[in-house]
Amino acid sequence: MNLAELNAIALRMVAKGRGILAADESIGTIQKRFDKIGVENTEANRRDYRELLFRCAEGMQHVSGVILYDETIRQKAADGTPLVKLIEAAGAVPGIKVDKGAQKMALDPDQTVTEGLDGLRDRLVEYHKLGARFAKWRATYNPTKPSWNSINANAHALARYAALCQENGIVPIVEPEVLMDYDNDIDACANVTEWVLKEVFQELYYAQVKLEGIVLKPNMIVPGMKAAKQASVEEVADRTIEVLKRCVPSAVPGIAFLSGGQSDEDATAHLSAMNARHKLPWYLTFSYGRALQAAPQKAWSGKVANVAAAQKAFAHRARMNGLAATGAWNTSLEKAA
Repeated sequence: MNLAELNAIALRMVAKGRGILAADESIGTIQKRFDKIGVENTEANRRDYRELLFRCAEGMQHVSGVILYDETIRQKAADGTPLVKLIEAAGAVPGIKVDKGAQKMALDPDQTVTEGLDGLRDRLVEYHKLGARFAKWRATYNPTKPSWNSINANAHALARYAALCQENGIVPIVEPEVLMDYDNDIDACANVTEWVLKEVFQELYYAQVKLEGIVLKPNMIVPGMKAAKQASVEEVADRTIEVLKRCVPSAVPGIAFLSGGQSDEDATAHLSAMNARHKLPWYLTFSYGRALQAAPQKAWSGKVANVAAAQKAFAHRARMNGLAATGAWNTSLEKAA
């Protein structure tokens, strides 16, 4: 492990005004996305869709890194160019999702633990050869029924994954996500997120993971989507920073938020408010999937004739979030598009 090299990659991933495109949907997940737009879920369609994003120079100028799925990191564009090379040519860092998904815990079906540690060292060696310079591992948590067993098990797995990544010259994205699918209030989200983050950083310390060579990908502090009372943009921004300052050491180069089911504009507004309202010890940016891709997917709808429209939609969302990463976004910019 060369810590200076890992730190340099991590800093590229959170570069000012740029963020990470999460294009790591599994075949099953992208099936749901394609079903909504009436597109057959074939390997060629998956490749063509992602290729149109990676070839969108206007959008990719706001993208610092791209998280890929196992299939995608091996794919070539229609002209034979590896998709990894398209990402590198756009000035972004290729990355790879390495976890095997969250599974219900034994004897505790309300909680999950993420699997995928078996064979991970060998997979990381291969992914590095394929061009990946960072990886992602996601753990999920239920804010309505927090469990020490789940929180501890996931923190331990995240730390083991992160150590293996750094051993192999790969920057780990550490992604502990308190889900927003429930009816909990914002206080419950804050309390569970703080507990989760404290456990995660304790386990990272035990595993000898160097914080200068990671990127954190947490949830924002938001009420559950089914909660009767929602929160203002300012409250989400302030509560999120409050929790992060209590838990995240300043040695971490940057934090790239997941959108977690927020609307496109909400995810952008919350990120911008955090950067505009607070003095921060780390760079704050985005690592969005749906919040960057929902609009271009709808515009594309699997038709070659719609590629330009899809790229325009992607470029707009990427630009909006690039502005949010500097605290410069506002609603008038959305309306001007």
